Amino acid sequence: MKNNSELQTDVQNAIKWEPLLNAAEIGVTAKDGVVSLTGVVDSYAKKMEAENAAKKVIGVKALIESIEVRFPNAWGKSNGEIVIEVLKALKNNYSFPDDKVTVKVEDGWVTLEGELPWNYQKEEAKGCVNYLRGVKGVTNNIVIKAETHDTIEQKEVEAALRRSLSVNDSDIKVRVLGTKVTLSGTVNSWYQKEEAARIAWKTPGIWSVVNDLAVDYYYELVG
Repeated sequence: MKNNSELQTDVQNAIKWEPLLNAAEIGVTAKDGVVSLTGVVDSYAKKMEAENAAKKVIGVKALIESIEVRFPNAWGKSNGEIVIEVLKALKNNYSFPDDKVTVKVEDGWVTLEGELPWNYQKEEAKGCVNYLRGVKGVTNNIVIKAETHDTIEQKEVEAALRRSLSVNDSDIKVRVLGTKVTLSGTVNSWYQKEEAARIAWKTPGIWSVVNDLAVDYYYELVG
């Protein structure tokens, strides 16, 4: 099991490995599997890249992300300019109907709202915004409302998890209630936790996923 110093070093190296990031900008501390990220970056994309890099490190159980996005003066944009760019980016993405998504911008922070039938479309909508200059953050409040009314079969979700090479499903429990899928149990990395949710979100007819999976690297070693 990694001690605090080892986990801190692993996260620092993971961040340093990402081409988009300058490791000197990001401060990393670790205690009992909880990793804290601090610092200043010049784009929201870098903030997300640092967060995603830390999540993939084995031993990270929770993440406290306090990275600030601060632009050079020449990069600053008004809320109105950001709205125009966000709407254009959404329109240019053919993965979802852009007229189903509404946009609000306040002090550089973008909020997305509306209804879409699939979670991947919700993620695509946010992805359109992540790399836009002038964006300080994104809140994705898009709601999933499936167009199909097929009954969700628990065994189908379980089979999908078993098919994935990236998820150890031996201690993942699936519960289905109406249009909601709940995942519980233990996995050995944050990546597996998020990947299990992504797989569950592909279920036809799904409206929501509750991801109660616990992350415990030591569990895999003694299991």
